[in-house]
Amino acid sequence: MLKYRLNKNSLLSFINSHIIDYPTPSNLSYLWSFGSMAGICLVIQIITGIFLAMHYSCHVDLAFNSVEHIMRDVNNGWLLRYIHANGASMFFIVVYSHIFRGLYFGSYIKPRESLWISGVLIFLLMMATAFMGYVLPWGQMSFWGATVITNLFSAIPFIGHSIVEWLWGGFAVDNATLNRFFSLHYLLPFLIAGLTLLHLSLLHSVGSNNPTGINKNIDFIAFYPYFYVKDLFSFFLFLFFFSFFLFMYPNLLGHPDNYIEANSLVTPSHIVPEWYFLPFYAILRSIPDKLGGVVAMISAIVILVFLPFINTSIIRSNKFRPIFSIAYWFLVSDFVLLGWIGQKPVESPFVEIGMFATFFYFIFFLLLLPVIGLIERALSFNKVFALRNF
Repeated sequence: MLKYRLNKNSLLSFINSHIIDYPTPSNLSYLWSFGSMAGICLVIQIITGIFLAMHYSCHVDLAFNSVEHIMRDVNNGWLLRYIHANGASMFFIVVYSHIFRGLYFGSYIKPRESLWISGVLIFLLMMATAFMGYVLPWGQMSFWGATVITNLFSAIPFIGHSIVEWLWGGFAVDNATLNRFFSLHYLLPFLIAGLTLLHLSLLHSVGSNNPTGINKNIDFIAFYPYFYVKDLFSFFLFLFFFSFFLFMYPNLLGHPDNYIEANSLVTPSHIVPEWYFLPFYAILRSIPDKLGGVVAMISAIVILVFLPFINTSIIRSNKFRPIFSIAYWFLVSDFVLLGWIGQKPVESPFVEIGMFATFFYFIFFLLLLPVIGLIERALSFNKVFALRNF
């Protein structure tokens, strides 16, 4: 009985310290609500995915019709399918906002290196899960998207073709491929959930960042009942935004060709992935060499892992970094430009614009980020030296 009480008290103590009395910087803005909204999106995707899997048939001859069966015959199946499909887009909108907020306020700077890296790993798993989920409806864009993306691994010297055949489970995108993708698409969200718990644990071990980037222990308040109100307000705004797409334009973020059953004998005129992959797809197409394009696309994501080690600035928030702030908004514009280029045909002038945007993307992380940090440190040193002499 005593052991039970201790376990119960320790559980309540854990909840109290990590949810209720968790010390939160008093100056946090609504931008810090994207983390909790990302968690809500993950829960929505897992729940709707489980119910959809109950009616989905994982076979190339049945998959497309099973999705139509869900839409037409299953009670509220249309709602489940639209929540899951649009929920993926909402998930990426929230996560991209979360990442760019972290970039702006320096959430990757020491001592948050492990926290930042765990977030990038979650992002990578999200992309893999979303790609496999896009294949499951077995429409034209699903089939040809899977064919194009998996074929990219053939660019790897010596072992590329073996990797492609292993991914396919044969010599073409077929039933074995669909089975593998369905299994992994069902499994990976639970792995993401586990990494999310690790991400939260790392967050609570180092504490939350704040807009000024100063020591959070100077002024903080309990998460409940103060800051959770901001999260709740943000949730209702997000719910309104989500519902607008869900009930008014449920197919706006999808591709119309995916409502045509997959046909290996008919190639779509323009093969594109979902919108949230378009910036990285544009980077892939901007490199003339196939292997170089694959390396550039993967590097565009992996480079985020090394951000804490590339950074040279001792100032955390962009509020006090006017030079870097300008470069940051150029990066945001560049990312949007890459997304626009990714959906355009491979022809002039889109190819040249894509090359320029890709060049700037890597220049920002590899050159501007460290150089601006060094310049700011030099300017700060000169100001301190001048004040001392004064």
